[in-house]
Amino acid sequence: MIYSEIHVVAVGEIAEIVLARPAARNAMTDVMGAEIQRAVVELNARPGLRVVLVRGQGEAFSAGGDFAMLAERAEHEPDDNRAAMRAFYAGFLSVRTLRVPTIAVIGGPAIGAGLCFALACDLRLAATTARLAASFVRLGLHPGMGATFLLPRLIGPAAAADLLLTGRSVDADEALRLGLVNQVHPPEALDAAARTLAAQIAGAGPIAVAQTKQTLLGALERDLDDALDREADAQATNFESVDLQEALQAVAEHRPPRFRGE
Repeated sequence: MIYSEIHVVAVGEIAEIVLARPAARNAMTDVMGAEIQRAVVELNARPGLRVVLVRGQGEAFSAGGDFAMLAERAEHEPDDNRAAMRAFYAGFLSVRTLRVPTIAVIGGPAIGAGLCFALACDLRLAATTARLAASFVRLGLHPGMGATFLLPRLIGPAAAADLLLTGRSVDADEALRLGLVNQVHPPEALDAAARTLAAQIAGAGPIAVAQTKQTLLGALERDLDDALDREADAQATNFESVDLQEALQAVAEHRPPRFRGE
């Protein structure tokens, strides 16, 4: 497919979605969101895919919603804006529907809706120079893009309230302490670290990894009995898979398993 505001690179087991408006610090637009939705459909149909890296081109991950778009929305009626914002959110949050794990590679600022886009990924790695902020209230704007859903579930309600009510920026080290990111690396080592993590995921059983991703997405909305039902259903499927038999054989033969996704 041809895209204008993102790049999609898919080679072998690991693909990339790259926000490609570096001159605008990868500010998010309706066009960009629609292209991400198309990319998700494209990548979900790609056989052999195991992991998707999500990054921004240039110095920023994303500066958040495009200011020109925000100014334009101020000229519309509430009902129009309500529908428009739901469509805007849906485009970027469609990354949650990728069938394989996603890793946000945060090489620079991830601000407002840009931070939420990173939160919608399964894992996050940040450069030591990155800054992260849910800065909505500093623009007089209620948090959006799933901020009030994603942040409390990731870092807890108290820490989420701090970030959402102040709109303050945190550096990479504080983001790591809060649990906003999984790892922090020097800028020059970030890409290699992301690819190492992606390779670790790609080397595991692809059916089990995809199942686990889906289970984790709903983990905080389930009670224990629901979680046990989900786990039992998934493992029952695994017991019939070629991959499980291969893994058991590999253990017996003291070698790495050769998973086929079957």
